[in-house]
Amino acid sequence: MSIKPNDFFDLDSEFSEEERMVRDTVARFVDEQALPVIPDAFEEHRFPNELIPGLAELGVLGSSIEGYDCPGLNAICYGLICQELERGDSGLRSFVSVQSSLVMWPIWAYGTEEQKRRWLPALHRAEAIGCFGLTESQGGSDPANMRTHAKKDGGDWVINGSKMWITNGSIADVAVIWARTDEGIRGFLVEKGTKGYETRDILRKMSLRASITSELYLDNVRIPEENRLPGAEGLKGPLGCLSQARYGISWGAIGAAIACFDEANEFSKNRVLFDRPLAETQTIQRRLADMARRITLARLLSLRLGKLKDAGKMKPDQVSMAKWNNVRMALDISRDARDILGASGITTEYCPIRHMLNLESVITYEGTETVHELIVGKAVTGASAF
Repeated sequence: MSIKPNDFFDLDSEFSEEERMVRDTVARFVDEQALPVIPDAFEEHRFPNELIPGLAELGVLGSSIEGYDCPGLNAICYGLICQELERGDSGLRSFVSVQSSLVMWPIWAYGTEEQKRRWLPALHRAEAIGCFGLTESQGGSDPANMRTHAKKDGGDWVINGSKMWITNGSIADVAVIWARTDEGIRGFLVEKGTKGYETRDILRKMSLRASITSELYLDNVRIPEENRLPGAEGLKGPLGCLSQARYGISWGAIGAAIACFDEANEFSKNRVLFDRPLAETQTIQRRLADMARRITLARLLSLRLGKLKDAGKMKPDQVSMAKWNNVRMALDISRDARDILGASGITTEYCPIRHMLNLESVITYEGTETVHELIVGKAVTGASAF
């Protein structure tokens, strides 16, 4: 059997039948339903809402949640879901990642039984959409610099503040809002339509154009005690959510890289310059070989991370290394693929420039590359440089 360029070490054979089935099912959805509309959605700066029912039908929203009508798939399945969705577009994976890891997971991990029963089945079926409100304009990589605050007033909480760069913000029926209280940072569920709660979309983006990114404003927003997530205390609450999402990103970036690599590889075989295909030149072969090497290493890294996660042994520091390595790998490959395509590479008729622009956001959000380097550095040296 010949070597598959984007699976050089036959990692496909390491997956179970269920894992391959999940991956192939999502891959068909991406090929048949997402890719035909994503390039136009990117150009039009709109999220393809028409794909939401199909995503819900696939069962990918909250796929790893146990119970509450959710499938309870393992971590490898969730990783492969993210890989195939981001092979389509980072915006598509971001939508599922936020819904699954940043909204459903904290409700499942930190919420009351009543909160779980109310929200998890609805979010899984996309009857409700969620968003995650942590980042603030002055905070960025320093979530401890949070200014949004919540004050207890009788049996209610009154929240004031704002959040920035929030995926799904304006279409969300419920927002997981993190706010500073007298007892420390706590999580709250703020529902769409609550008095004083407003959203505004961020426009003029050159990245993640097929994704909704919003600002959230909370002006004396009053919610009952029942809307507080009782199990979330301190920064460990939101950071625990980010570990779940960053895990998915480490797989998603592989999908973007594979899309760019496959297109550049195929292009090089058909593009003839100086009387021979590009693929027959040493320069192009070396570049494509390096892409195959880097994709292989990233896939091995995420596969091992997934096995650690399923065994309950995954550490946040390991997630940081995988997110850092794999997104950097994907961004570098997307840029090189764009160059191999020549002038054609600057059009959205080919995917590399779209993935390249998207990955400029992915390498920044949920922990910048520098932040993850410093997390790994702390684990290596035992000393914090933050």
